[in-house]
Amino acid sequence: MNKKTLYLVLVAAAIAAPFIGYPIFLMTCLCFALFACAFNLLIGFTGLLSFGHAMFFGFAAYVCAHAAKVWGWTPELSILFGTGCTAVIGYLVGWLAVRRQGIYFAMVTLALSQMVYFFCVQAPFTYAEDGIQSIPRGKFLGLIDLNNDTAMYFFVLAIFIGGFWLIYRIIHSPFGQVLKSIRENEPRAISLGYDVDKYKLVAFVLSSAIAGLAGATKSLALGIATLTDVGWQMSGEVVLMTLLGGMGTILGPVVGATTIITMQNYLSGFGSWVTVIMGVTFVVCVLLFRRGIVGEIEHRLGKTSSN
Repeated sequence: MNKKTLYLVLVAAAIAAPFIGYPIFLMTCLCFALFACAFNLLIGFTGLLSFGHAMFFGFAAYVCAHAAKVWGWTPELSILFGTGCTAVIGYLVGWLAVRRQGIYFAMVTLALSQMVYFFCVQAPFTYAEDGIQSIPRGKFLGLIDLNNDTAMYFFVLAIFIGGFWLIYRIIHSPFGQVLKSIRENEPRAISLGYDVDKYKLVAFVLSSAIAGLAGATKSLALGIATLTDVGWQMSGEVVLMTLLGGMGTILGPVVGATTIITMQNYLSGFGSWVTVIMGVTFVVCVLLFRRGIVGEIEHRLGKTSSN
């Protein structure tokens, strides 16, 4: 099965999913899958490890929620506003962070993420620990009532497909090839005349904007925006999703995010043991699938085809 056929099968399965499964759960998977894909664009294809990506996901959720609930904006404008705000924050954070490398880059993003977190704790429009609740979904283009879970699911699916397609195009463009060369050998990319910091900054802004798109969509789909969305634990969670699915693969983050959200949803009866189970699962996958689930499958299929 070639990739085009695989994607068509996956889209067909996604279209049929709300008639089989629970739409709210499926929307949660799609939002976090897009978040993981955005993070993977940065770490998997540019080689930049951000420990603060939750600042974009969570802040966009707050901004979108406020625009929809307090200002009465339509869902599409609220999501675009949240995404635009995180793109601006991404530019400011990226401008500071890309000047550093390795662990120093990760620590700068973590520190700035904590600044955004404490801002959200103190800002009056976020309502601190209570968060923004009962966010109205509204009507898409004033026509389609998104209060219907099925309609909202297809709205979220359309956003996910659009975001996924954008990431796919970025990766397979000449710009994406430069990002991969920076990941593989940054000094060589510099010697070839590329402005490495500029490419890193653009990649960081794109990643932050798509992460913000995921967070804004999630706040409308679930009707709530809380401090959990912007905390450092969420930044760690998206790292786990990406590594579990397969860093540097197209579908890996989708598989990783779906796996983690499924475990959190269906193992919730175990209480705090869910974290332990997730940790054990991650350790087992690292030992058995060092390239991640999708990465290991692609590697073994590649060896089989070469034989």
